[in-house]
Amino acid sequence: MAATHDEKIIAEFSKQAATVVDPKLNLAFVRHMDRLVRFAAPELDLDDVVLEVAAGTGLVARAIAPRVRHVTALDLTPAMLAQGKRDTDRAGLTNVTFTHGDAAALPFVDASFTLVVTRFSTHQVGDPGAMLAEMARVGRPGAALIVADIVRPDGLDGDPDRIERLRDPSHGALLTEARLRELIEAAGAEVKRAERFEFVRPLEPWLAMARTSEENAARVRAELTAELDGGPVTGMRPVRERGEIHFTHTNLYLQAIVV
Repeated sequence: MAATHDEKIIAEFSKQAATVVDPKLNLAFVRHMDRLVRFAAPELDLDDVVLEVAAGTGLVARAIAPRVRHVTALDLTPAMLAQGKRDTDRAGLTNVTFTHGDAAALPFVDASFTLVVTRFSTHQVGDPGAMLAEMARVGRPGAALIVADIVRPDGLDGDPDRIERLRDPSHGALLTEARLRELIEAAGAEVKRAERFEFVRPLEPWLAMARTSEENAARVRAELTAELDGGPVTGMRPVRERGEIHFTHTNLYLQAIVV
């Protein structure tokens, strides 16, 4: 029997529980954390009760914990939660709780949180609309939703999702900004602010972080090299920097208010 999407996520992110917090491998998670906190700062308050959905090891939860009353970090993968709990204990943070659960069926009653955040998840989960609807459901009226992810630029040629799945079989699909806004608004929240930027990433740490099989890693390298040499477009927008292959992700931060 073929694995379900959730089973693929658990399998892949169990492998990544240690590498996802390694700054040498996961530049995107650690380099732009301060930028995300600055984006969220207008919504943060010392009385806030926060939920991070699809939290992984709770990197965002730990970054904002000193600014709020309490953060719950929820994730589907037990190994991610265990790594996050160890890192949180080492950091001496006492207001972060780790909870196992499904982002599309949150185990909380309505209107439980004053701020709900997710990062790098809408392209990963099987049903991003269901996740966003759940995030809005558990947010109190007037609560902020912060959604941060990589998105598909409008008019992009090639199929980046195919390359992303070679690297990580649990990858779902990159959404456009317009589609993400539609889903947030359908969930019952109104988008108020947005920030968008490009990030050119080195290929090898990205492959190493996911512990991509050597067969698939070789295919990814070959396809990006072929594109750089004038071959078919992959959608990954590769470039060479200092002789090494890099590729380009478009990052989007959205802030919405539960209505």
